[in-house]
This record gives sequence, C-alpha cells and structure tokens, in this order.
Amino acid sequence: MDILELLAASRDGLALREVSARLGAPKSSLLPLLRALTARGYLAQGRALEYRLGPGALDLGTAAPAHRDLVEVARPAVVDLMRRTGETVFLGTLCSDRASIVYVDKVESDHVIRYAGGVGDRRPLHATSSGKVILAFLSPDEREQVLKSLSLARHTEQTVTSLPALRASLEAIRRAGVCVTTDELVSGASGIAAPVFDRYGRVAGACAIGGPTDRVGPRTRTLATEVAATARTLSARLGHRPRDGKEAGTRTAP
Repeated sequence: MDILELLAASRDGLALREVSARLGAPKSSLLPLLRALTARGYLAQGRALEYRLGPGALDLGTAAPAHRDLVEVARPAVVDLMRRTGETVFLGTLCSDRASIVYVDKVESDHVIRYAGGVGDRRPLHATSSGKVILAFLSPDEREQVLKSLSLARHTEQTVTSLPALRASLEAIRRAGVCVTTDELVSGASGIAAPVFDRYGRVAGACAIGGPTDRVGPRTRTLATEVAATARTLSARLGHRPRDGKEAGTRTAP
C-alpha cells in the first residue's frame, strides 16, 4: 500500500532507488514487490525503467466511487451464494479499457480445487461469463461501440473469435437472462453470470460463479437459478425496479 500511495503522488514515476530512499526500505526487499505489482498490472515501467501506476490500479481507482455501493450491498448476498453453491463468487464491472471486466469483489470457494482470481484482476469480455453478460445488457449503441473495437483473441478451442458468433451468443444471453461459459478462457473451467442493474435500469455489473467444468457442468441449471436470483437481489438493493414486474435475468438457461 505504501508503494502504491507513493507512486500515486508521483506524476513522472520513480526509479527503484528513489522508491527505496523515500520509503526507507532496501532495494533488495522492494524489487520483488515491484515486480509482482507490475506483473499484476498495478504498476507499469517506463522507458527509463521508472515505476508508475499501471492500468490495474487505475481501474480500481475508477471503480471505487462508481461501484462502492454495489460492493457494499452485495457482500452478504455473495457470501450466501458461495455457501449455497460451494463455488467461488465474483462481482465484476466493465473496465475503463472497455475490452475486459475487472473483479471488484470475490468470495472464494472452500473446495481445494476451485476457480482462482483476485480483486483487481481483469478478464476479457468475450471469453468470460461476466464479460459477456455485461456486454449483452449494455445499451445497443454502447454495445456496438465496444464490439467494433474488441479484439477477439483465442484462449482455448471454445473461445468465440468471430463477431457474428459473438453477436449470436449475446442475443441468446439476453433471451436467457444468464450467461454460461464452458472452457472458453481456461480449459476445464466454467462460469455462470447474471447482470446486476442500477436504479436507472443500466447494467452496473455482473454476479458470477466460477469453478471446475466437471463440477459446474452437471449442475448448470441449478447454479444458473441461484446466480440469477442473487443478481436480482443485488439489483433491487441498488434501487432497480423491473418494468411490468419483469427484468432480464428471470429465466435460466437450459
């Protein structure tokens, strides 16, 4: 935290020796920390090898004021969802790069084998259940803007890598109200996500579970029902009122 606060106050970044001098810590102790923060995207290095805040830290800062309410109201419900399903639960929001989602909260599964991911981690929109469900429920204009600039990189044999296929997938997600992904980002890992809406009916984020495919797959219908119910609860806590008593996320995928 001291490192991030120091670099946040430095417009031009700081070299290792400067960080060491200002924090009063040996360079040998700081270097592994700086490398780890850089690898996670919280820091970045310039041409002169100076350290500055990276996109991960900036995303957290951007998300904090906009999504603090979501995290605060969601915590009891997502803890309960993990206990009911036994799988890791994530809250995700759209990143500032508009090509990925960032996890703003998580409750980890108690299983020894589980889906891992940390708060602040980013994942591609087109290859994750959280990313695709957020993309599906953006306004049509905003969704098209994102799609036009999206790089559909292949991560596994199951990754959607063409715009027509992705558009068809998003239409199916809007109809179902949930998104189920199987082995699309990592082979052997599956996710199920539902949208969370704010009081204005805009998609504020996604509530998702992730776990091993062999454990999630046989329970897809039950887990999708649980995720959708939690997402509706979070939406209501943010002040969302579905039109005519209906909202996206009320149906579950077969």
